[in-house]
Amino acid sequence: MLTPYRQHGLSLIETMAVVVIMGIVMAMAVPNFGPWITGTRIRSTAEGLLAGLQYAKSEATTRNTQVRFQLTTSLGADCKRSTTGGNWVVDVVDADADTDSVEGQCNSTPDGTAAPSILQLRAASETGSNVSVSAEADQIIFNGLGRQAPVDVKKPVSPVAIDITPAAGGGTCATKTGGGKVTCLRILVSATGQVRMCNPKLSDDPQAC
Repeated sequence: MLTPYRQHGLSLIETMAVVVIMGIVMAMAVPNFGPWITGTRIRSTAEGLLAGLQYAKSEATTRNTQVRFQLTTSLGADCKRSTTGGNWVVDVVDADADTDSVEGQCNSTPDGTAAPSILQLRAASETGSNVSVSAEADQIIFNGLGRQAPVDVKKPVSPVAIDITPAAGGGTCATKTGGGKVTCLRILVSATGQVRMCNPKLSDDPQAC
């Protein structure tokens, strides 16, 4: 006796039901993609800035001299220091810290052998776009002990905060009381030279600011 042939697979109705369900799931997920992507870019930028600061501090203690981390508008010959610059340059302080700078010389060979003695640099484009950087100082200097050194000897050093947030139109930061959906980050550099990344949204947490 022959066994009746049974067709395997999904029927048209079943296929349509799966498509509808997938469409509903995608519609629910799409609004969260934007904040997630922006948050990823913010973390990438923050980690890049953190790496630059830690490198500057490490080189200062290794060389037993002053090494500086500077935020700049670009990495070209027209570069300027800027508290909102996403690019950064690490260099050895060759002269008086108040006047010595890489401004207008960010395109110099990063070999650390001639002024400006650039050791390392990174472009903002390497960590993505649609991110805003806002710092309380455009340069931070570490001395041979790994502590912050004054840019102006007449002024004492103070903690520096660098906030990394979405650029205009990129969303709103989540806060302790709610706010937006984007996870924004902050980098803190204490007067003693401690460098850490924290989350302004959190409280009573090791990662809180």
